[in-house]
Amino acid sequence: MPKKIHELIVMLEKAGFANRGGKGSHRNFLHPLGAKVTVSGKLSSDALKYQEKEVKSKIEEIKK
Repeated sequence: MPKKIHELIVMLEKAGFANRGGKGSHRNFLHPLGAKVTVSGKLSSDALKYQEKEVKSKIEEIKK
């Protein structure tokens, strides 16, 4: 079962990403180490596979 957009945002915030705002349903997150990721969609919507993959990839990127 896919995660919700809200769950992806919580994962990013726990990893240290800060929400830098965005337009419409887009939210731009920036980590102090320079990693950037954009998440789009309503908070209650199911996340698409590429969104989940991208968020997990960026979190792993900052752990290295």
